[in-house]
Parts: sequence; structure tokens; C-alpha cells
Amino acid sequence: MFYYLSGVITHIDLNLAVIDCGGVGYACHTTVNTLSNLKLNEKARLYTYCHIREDAFNIYGFFTERELHIFEMLIGVSGVGPKAALSILSSNTPEGFAAAVITNNEKALTAAPGIGKKLAQRIMLELKDKIAKDSLQLQAGWEPSAGGVQGLSKAGDAASALAVLGYSQAEITTALTGIEMEVQPLEEIIRQALKKMLK
Repeated sequence: MFYYLSGVITHIDLNLAVIDCGGVGYACHTTVNTLSNLKLNEKARLYTYCHIREDAFNIYGFFTERELHIFEMLIGVSGVGPKAALSILSSNTPEGFAAAVITNNEKALTAAPGIGKKLAQRIMLELKDKIAKDSLQLQAGWEPSAGGVQGLSKAGDAASALAVLGYSQAEITTALTGIEMEVQPLEEIIRQALKKMLK
């Protein structure tokens, strides 16, 4: 319905931001990460998802398209509603969440309030399945700059994490080219690739 809302932030509360667009204040449910990027009485753009039910019309707003993309993926998982998705994204950055899914880091997900072990396992299983095909294609054609099995494994994990964030195979391959894989942790590889793509 709305791709984004652009206006002045007039109110900030716990997991909520109100953005004034042409005299109308839209209440957007959001994450701690998004709220940390907003300032009262300053302009902002929030990428939105509208959740419509018989008894409610809720808008969810995010500072980046990456965070919105992860939110939409999460609520597509059986048993994960908007509230649980916001909880996970308030406890993890989009990059941290993607790395947690790819590396089966259950603790990173259960650290979010209301997320139990079974739900965390279901999230990792379902989202891994969704990106498995792209990940295998990327690994098959990938030659890590550092060489070796460990570099190939990290390249595949980084590619999978970037796929979770919504990047295409071509974008991921370009971004990972030239990054030393063996000597750096996965999250740093992902950060470096994202930095290259945002230039």
C-alpha cells in the first residue's frame, strides 16, 4: 500500500514513531535500530509494511529497506507475527540477523524477548531453505581471493547472509570480490561487502 512515508518525526515512544506527512500523523511500529536513527522534529523516511486485519490497521516503518526486507521474511515464517519480528530486529541488526541464520546462531535469536528455542530453530530452518539455491549457485562459481576451503566456506556463508538481506547474485559476487576471507570473521566480511555496495 505505502512504499515509504516521508515527513517530520513528531513523536517517539517505545517501538513507535509518529511521522507527519502533510498534516497527517502516521503511527509506525518499529525497532530499536530504527528509533536510534530518528530525531524529533527532523525529517525522515520510513519504509513501510501495512498489516491489515478485521480489527486493526497497523503500519510498520523501518529506516532502511534491508530492515524492512528482513521483517517481511520473518513474518512469512510460520508462527512469527509482527511483534516477534520487531523483537528480533530490535535485538539484532539486519546484518547480525543474517549472519545468525546462516551460522545457526540460535542464541542470537533467543536473546530477543519472547523468542524461544523452537521458534528460533524454525526461523533458521525456513529462511535457510529459502536462500539455499542462490547460496549453492554462488559457492559453485566462487573463487575466494584468499583461497582454501575455509575461504570458500566463509564466502558461501557471507553470500547467503547477503541474499537474506535482499541483494541479487550479481551484486553479491561483485561485493565479495577482493575481500580476504580466511583472516576475518563472517560479520566483518558482510560489513565490508555492504560498505562496497552502498558506495
